[in-house]
Amino acid sequence: MRALITGINGFAGGHLAEHLLTSGMWEVAGLARQPGLAIEALKGRVAYIAADLNDLEQTLTALVSARPDVVFHLAGQSNVPRAFADPHATLEANAGAQLNLFLALLRLRSDPLVVIASSNEIYGHVRPEELPLTETAALRPVNPYAVSKAAQDLFAYQYYVSHGLRTIRLRLFNHIGPRQTDMFVVPAFAAQIAQIEAGRQPPVLRVGNLAAERDFSDVRDVERAYELAALHGEVGAAYNVGSGRAVSVQRVLDILLTYSTRDISIEPDPSRMRPTDVPRVVCDSTRFRNDTGWEPGIPLEQTLFDTLEYWRSWVQEQA
Repeated sequence: MRALITGINGFAGGHLAEHLLTSGMWEVAGLARQPGLAIEALKGRVAYIAADLNDLEQTLTALVSARPDVVFHLAGQSNVPRAFADPHATLEANAGAQLNLFLALLRLRSDPLVVIASSNEIYGHVRPEELPLTETAALRPVNPYAVSKAAQDLFAYQYYVSHGLRTIRLRLFNHIGPRQTDMFVVPAFAAQIAQIEAGRQPPVLRVGNLAAERDFSDVRDVERAYELAALHGEVGAAYNVGSGRAVSVQRVLDILLTYSTRDISIEPDPSRMRPTDVPRVVCDSTRFRNDTGWEPGIPLEQTLFDTLEYWRSWVQEQA
């Protein structure tokens, strides 16, 4: 089958391409505005298509070139602080780009399955009695990124109902692992630890809200979820994808610190605090597991160790 991954240079996009290529049943094309690390690493194995999804004509050309059976739509802006700083650009990069993708598919009368990377952030202010979250929970987004993902999610459903586009929405809870940018909490910790171990930063680790509890999965487990959704998911459905376990950010930090070779002190950093935050989030992925057979397999401790090892290698490469 032919797969088109939008946003292939992103954290999840590169991992997904690698996963699909190992199965032997996929031809993979990757769409991005310009070549990046993932494209360089996958050279000769992935057909690179240069396009900006905010440009409808470029999107049309890309789809004609790729002729996908499945579109894994991962492109977008995923950083919450950046979304607060520029909500308009975030809405355009997420909801606007996806609308162009849909409009292009309709104009071409093309009928691939489109697997949408939605987010647990769309649930927003979660009440304790709603946990663990099922797909029927209300959408109460509390930041511009979450609003943009809620728009993507709802447009995917609307275009399925109104136009017959075959969409599946994966409401992905926090996924982490090697190669994730340090704009996010876990790699931000790991990057600082690696810098401290290398003597390039004082032994003080700056942190935001450590009390928040999140549902963390390994990105490599999540990539299996994308493929299983494409193979076994119900068209038109929304699926929660997560571990089903809430872990505090403090616990994540404590585990990472046990792997460090240095004594490190902790210092709160107001700039790392969100204007609004949700205290506790945990996923109920029963529907997805029942429909696809997916189960997470990589322990959190292994994910955190692999993430720290990635940042140690990155720091050494910058020497």
